[in-house]
Amino acid sequence: MDRRPELRFRNSMETPLARDAVEATAQFPIPPGVFAETVTEVVHYTDRLFRFRMTRPASFRFRSGEFVMIGLPNALKPVFRAYSITSPSWDDELEFFSIKVPGGPLTEHLKAIQPGDTVLMRRKPTGTLVNDALLSGERVYMFSTGTGIAPFASLVRDPETYEKFDRVILTHTCRDVAELKFGLELVETVRNDPLVGEFAGDRLIHYPTVTREAFVRTGRITEHLESGKLFEFLGLPVLAPETDRAMICGSMAMLRDTKRLVEGFGLTEGANSAPSTYVVERAFVD
Repeated sequence: MDRRPELRFRNSMETPLARDAVEATAQFPIPPGVFAETVTEVVHYTDRLFRFRMTRPASFRFRSGEFVMIGLPNALKPVFRAYSITSPSWDDELEFFSIKVPGGPLTEHLKAIQPGDTVLMRRKPTGTLVNDALLSGERVYMFSTGTGIAPFASLVRDPETYEKFDRVILTHTCRDVAELKFGLELVETVRNDPLVGEFAGDRLIHYPTVTREAFVRTGRITEHLESGKLFEFLGLPVLAPETDRAMICGSMAMLRDTKRLVEGFGLTEGANSAPSTYVVERAFVD
C-alpha cells in the first residue's frame, strides 16, 4: 500500500527559514523509498532541546535502541540525519529527542515542526546500542550526555532489558539542570507504566549530573567513573567484565574518554555480529 500522504509541513511562520520551508513543501514531492509520517506531539524543554512524536508505519519494525535517518520534505534532495528512536519497539508511535543546532541543515527547520506536519523517515533502522550486542550480565550501565540519552529512553522502556540484566543504571550528564527534564520525566514514566513498571521498579537507577550549575551531583560522568564516586554513591562494586556491561552515547570526546575508562576496567567492545561487554554509538545529529 502506498503510504505517501499529501504533504502537510506547516511550519511556524515566525522566521524566514520557516516560511521558506512551508513554500518548499508545495514544490517537492516525497522521495521514493521513504516513509512520510505525521507529527502527533511536540514538546520543547529548553531553547536547545525538544522531543516529538509521529505516526508509525504499519510495516516498520526495529529493535529498541536503534536509530533511523529522518528528514523533512522541503527540498528536491532532503537532508537526512541519524536520530535514535526514543520510544520502545512495542510503541504504536515513534518518538525522537533532538537538539536545536543554530544553522543546522536539518534541525534549523525541524525545531519548528507542529502536530500535523510531515516528517520523512528512511525505511531501514540500524545501530549498536541494542541488547543483542551485549552479553547477559548482572548490571548494565547506560552512559549518556545530552541527547545521547535517546537510545536508552527506548531500552529502559523495553521489558527485554530487564530480562537480560538485574540492574539498569542510566547516567545522564547535561550542562544545565533544565536539560535533565527529559530524563527525569522518562524515569518517572517508566516506573509508572503498567507494562514496564513492574519490571523496572527499583531495578532502574537514574544517575543525573550537571556540569555548569549547582546540583546534587556535579561534574562529568567520566570524572565520577574514574574517581569511583559513581560506585560509591550507588553502593555497587566497580565495573568488572564478569558482571557488568556498558552502553555509551554522547559527544565524540565523551565517547573517547568513557570508552578508555571502561576498557581500563577490562570491558571489551561488542557488536551485533559479536556480542561482548560494552558498545558505543557513533551516529550523530547535526
